[in-house]
Amino acid sequence: MWLVSVLGPLLKLYFCGIRVLIYQMLNKSFTLPALTKQNGRVAIVTGGTRGMGYETARHLASLGMHVIIAGNEREEGKVAVKKIHGEGTSGKAEYAFVDLTSLKSVRQFAQSFRDRGLPLHLLVNNAGTMLVPEQRTEEGFEFHFVLNYLGHFLLTNLLLDILKRSGRPGFCSKIVNMSSATHYAGIMHMDDLNRKICYSSHGAYAQSKLGLVLLTYYLQEQLTAGGFSVTVNAVDPGMVDTALYDNLWSLAQAMKKPVAKILFRTPAEGASITVYAAAASEMEGVGGCYLYNGEKRESSESSYDAELQAKLWKTSCELVGIKSP
Repeated sequence: MWLVSVLGPLLKLYFCGIRVLIYQMLNKSFTLPALTKQNGRVAIVTGGTRGMGYETARHLASLGMHVIIAGNEREEGKVAVKKIHGEGTSGKAEYAFVDLTSLKSVRQFAQSFRDRGLPLHLLVNNAGTMLVPEQRTEEGFEFHFVLNYLGHFLLTNLLLDILKRSGRPGFCSKIVNMSSATHYAGIMHMDDLNRKICYSSHGAYAQSKLGLVLLTYYLQEQLTAGGFSVTVNAVDPGMVDTALYDNLWSLAQAMKKPVAKILFRTPAEGASITVYAAAASEMEGVGGCYLYNGEKRESSESSYDAELQAKLWKTSCELVGIKSP
């Protein structure tokens, strides 16, 4: 039982990785189309101090946006802001602390933002971790689950009313969730979301990324039904050469380095699909999509399960202590 629970997710995840590498070997990286200026629009990018998050923040600022880089690395945040401003960007960048593994910290960040009275036109739920050893937060949550999914679930809900007020027809507010091809290998263990039984870091990671796709579809349906000018999309950046892969097994890590130089996307290339979802004119008013390499793709079969979407939403509300609408 233990062997199946651990090896099953591991093999599925690496199979997904191989498929992505083959695709990237045979296809060029997505190239962004010309984008219109986003002057005066306000964005929050979680995990924006490095990697794809930084490249996303940098590009959005170059389009004229006021970008708030949200993360838990203060010194990295200061450096990121300085670099962006040093490029002579037409927009504005600033750093704000948030620890997405702490629901208390998420609430403090959201309240601090609310107190400023700013609009919010874009929320990029980018921050994440992958294949870390088993660990629990002070609030008792499994690390992948809370950082990749649950912290973003709470943040989105705490800022949702501002997003609703800030959007209007033709100029929708947008939520972009960073998923991954690994979600195809994900299984939502609704009776054990914190993976206390037969822990697998591979299974926990894939589950958290599937959770973001389920969240995307469910929330878009609710927003559309309510007539709100807010769109929600999930993006898949492919395999990108970032620090996410630092927790691979020693052998896999050794193999990754030469392979990454040839087949992996750069952080800027990986961020392009997020920027596309956030600022491309053809994505205006378009939500409920899973985007990969500039195209709408079919996500996993389980991600379209309406009953599972609703159940995860309700359970997540209970876990973070908010009322389910």
